[in-house]
Amino acid sequence: MTLKTLLAGSALAALAAPAFAQDVPASAEDDVLKIGLIYTLSGPAAALGEQARNGFMLAAESIGEIGGMETEIVVIDDEQRPDKAADDARELVQRENVDFVVGPIFSNILVAIHQPVTETGTILISTNAGTSNFAGAECNPNFFVTSYQNDQNHEVMGAYAEQQGYQNVFLMAPNYQAGKDSLAGFKHSYTGGVAGEVFTELGQLDFSSELAQIAAFQPDALFTFMPGGMGVNLVKQYAQAGLSGIPFLSAFTVDETTLPATQDAAVGLLGGANWAPDMDNAANEAFVSAYMEKYGAVPGTYAMQAYDAAQLIDSAVRKLGGDLADRDALRAAIKEADFDSPRGDFSFGVNNYPVQDFYIVEAVKRDDGFYGTSVREKIFDDYVDTYADACTMQ
Repeated sequence: MTLKTLLAGSALAALAAPAFAQDVPASAEDDVLKIGLIYTLSGPAAALGEQARNGFMLAAESIGEIGGMETEIVVIDDEQRPDKAADDARELVQRENVDFVVGPIFSNILVAIHQPVTETGTILISTNAGTSNFAGAECNPNFFVTSYQNDQNHEVMGAYAEQQGYQNVFLMAPNYQAGKDSLAGFKHSYTGGVAGEVFTELGQLDFSSELAQIAAFQPDALFTFMPGGMGVNLVKQYAQAGLSGIPFLSAFTVDETTLPATQDAAVGLLGGANWAPDMDNAANEAFVSAYMEKYGAVPGTYAMQAYDAAQLIDSAVRKLGGDLADRDALRAAIKEADFDSPRGDFSFGVNNYPVQDFYIVEAVKRDDGFYGTSVREKIFDDYVDTYADACTMQ
């Protein structure tokens, strides 16, 4: 297996418009399977992209030759810049001639790379971002998701808030597509009142103004989506502001990417998730053990979902004996999702988004001294996202 890293500043801008006809794979006749990874690997959110990259590479190294083919993996840092990511995507499909593009972390990056990849007939597999538009009317046969539809983990917390009888919840998320999806998801399963609703800047690290509003409103609970460094700062500042008496509900704010920094300040906080490291099945035990041995850290969902993307590609390419020329056959083989996911139940819905279970998870300090999340309660079983009905694919 060959690993190639394209550094920022490579000659991306020189690329012209896509040169390949629809559904004609760039390297289907090559003997080498080429996969491009686009993740945020620098800046405050780098921990998220690093987990995803590490999860994919762990599976790739375990498999060896993905799909039974000589494999080349190209890794690109999108720097959390949609304009750069779009150029990166063109670089991968036009110059690197990849068969698959895998990534990204952020939804605004997904929106930027979706068309440049899928319009060439190249398969795009998102291991994190799962925007509502691509789940519904804009679903695409060349686009698959191994994570979730953005709303779903937040719907878990809405259902929990409903279950607890909360009537006055303060809502807060970054002002971009995933942030909007998160609050829409929470409201989908929560019928109580809203004490306040705030969209912050993406990447914001000082929440003093928002915390002052929460203190003034004294809501029944806070629900928030703040991934990466935003979540680290918010959890710490929430405790420092003396707001710990107000229940803190979230998704992606308290997880294995933020817990190494927040530690005891986050223990006991609840989140919505499709998986946790302590899930009791053989595939998960093997994944978590291998990840911790190699990287010395507890894997999060970003790593698990990317690990599954590598397994997904391997299963599909093996079914076809490495012949990727028939794109309908390739899409059908991917759709079968013939692999064992660490999360347990996994299949694709009509829109190529997962059908899976969702849970309330709790931040804990583990017996081995590491911090992680732990399954507390299953909320949704084999849950199909609410946008699938708008997808016209069969």
